[in-house]
Amino acid sequence: MKNVSLKLEPGFLSAINKIMKKYNYMTKAEFIREALRDKIRNLEEKEILKDKNLMAQIKASEKNIKKGKIKEFKY
Repeated sequence: MKNVSLKLEPGFLSAINKIMKKYNYMTKAEFIREALRDKIRNLEEKEILKDKNLMAQIKASEKNIKKGKIKEFKY
């Protein structure tokens, strides 16, 4: 594992400490690692949903083309 230095405002650190106590996190590192994993997962899920939406638009467009209709993509 590599080290990363992080500066936080006192109020933000206080909020983290309260959450850590409430949910039984032993270390700030454990809490921050999990928060980062969650953020990465959320961003990946958003990308998947965008891709699914785009694929749905492509399929709808292909159907319309077969019917002789033209539909523009919504990006």
